[in-house]
Amino acid sequence: MHVPDGFINAPVSAAAGIVAAGAVAVSLRGARRELDERTAPLAGLVAAFIFAVQMLNFPVAAGTSGHLLGGALAAILVGPYTGVLCIAVVLLMQGILFADGGLTALGVNITVMGVVTVVVAYALFRGLVLVLPRTRRSVTVASFVAALVSVPAAAVAFTLFYAIGGTTDVPLGKVLTAMVGVHTLIGIGEAVITMLTVGAVVAVRPDLVHGARGLTAPLKLRVGGELVDAAPASAVAPAPGGSPKKVWIGGLVTALVLAGFVSFYASASPDGLEKVAADKGIDKNVEEHAAAGSPLADYGVKDVDDARLSGGLAGVIGVGATLAVGTGAFWAVRRRRAATAEARTGAQV
Repeated sequence: MHVPDGFINAPVSAAAGIVAAGAVAVSLRGARRELDERTAPLAGLVAAFIFAVQMLNFPVAAGTSGHLLGGALAAILVGPYTGVLCIAVVLLMQGILFADGGLTALGVNITVMGVVTVVVAYALFRGLVLVLPRTRRSVTVASFVAALVSVPAAAVAFTLFYAIGGTTDVPLGKVLTAMVGVHTLIGIGEAVITMLTVGAVVAVRPDLVHGARGLTAPLKLRVGGELVDAAPASAVAPAPGGSPKKVWIGGLVTALVLAGFVSFYASASPDGLEKVAADKGIDKNVEEHAAAGSPLADYGVKDVDDARLSGGLAGVIGVGATLAVGTGAFWAVRRRRAATAEARTGAQV
């Protein structure tokens, strides 16, 4: 659902940029509470993993494909504030390096694919885990539903932007019906990917999953005839042999394999937004991407003639770049939190 330049007019794109910048600023402050020495590297990996999986377009209907948006996955794994930052990093890398998603439309894309998906998915996810049994299975079930709903919600958000600042004259009802219809199908794929990924991490290190924290009521012990809370329960304790380093390495290897090899077999059909835009005429005023001359444009390495090798190298480079930028940003946020805590401690002393 990467919106290119030319779909939305300049004033609305600028306004969306302001909204996105504000959301990123708020998320930078909120992420300080979510990130610690274990989750900061994981957040960078989540961004790189989402970049890799977004290269894997899957067929959803005749001549139409879809791909992961990732907002639900990021929010559940590393927290909603950090999740917004993860998607922002991915979109920035895609726009600058791969000419995917317009640069003037970056604010629209961050708002639609990052902010809307994260807010909708995480709110629904938290509501579900409150009413479902407090188990690990509930986390995976809630992640499926949250991811499923987040995708058509993003489609509605795009339609609202189009209603305000669309550059073509297409009946709004037709756009809304087509966008929500195809993205509901894409949402099923998003839900499956999110559920499987969250379930895999929960099975190994549930303590690293932000959405799995505090799900189990404290164990009660009878002391002196009275029930008292025991130490924090082990329901989110790491599985034997699990370690953050192993999870990180396993996730990185998976991302590299997906982007460097599996992506070659992704569907070549246009994604949901591209298909709707072509069918309804939304793309009449589309503009050439400012980074169209990038050596990595269209997810291929310039001057590498072999399509498999070119796409694989581009994917690996993208994963590496996203991981480096994301990890660096999240460590900086983490260090800022530590510095602030030290300053407060010093002031109290």
